[in-house]
Amino acid sequence: MPDCAGGESFALMVLGHSMAPEFLEGEIIIIEPEGLAKDGSFVLAWHKEEWTFRQLLRAGTAWVLHPLNPAFGDVPLPDVSAVRGVIIQKALPGRRRASKHYI
Repeated sequence: MPDCAGGESFALMVLGHSMAPEFLEGEIIIIEPEGLAKDGSFVLAWHKEEWTFRQLLRAGTAWVLHPLNPAFGDVPLPDVSAVRGVIIQKALPGRRRASKHYI
């Protein structure tokens, strides 16, 4: 199974619209691989052989990967082992003031 290397934070560009309106296509997100994933965190997860960026929500005794855009469906998870990192910041290239921190 793929794994994020080491404990250093890294950046990815948001692709698609599943996390709109909070995260827009083209924004840069900073991921902390060793960050604490908890209910409500925005996370990077490895699910069904692909990487996905979603909000982690508690659903009773299980968890779901929740897209913010209602056009996309929740993905149930039995536990948080699929989570590989927590989003700690976002930024829009060229617009420093548009930066937002999540921790």
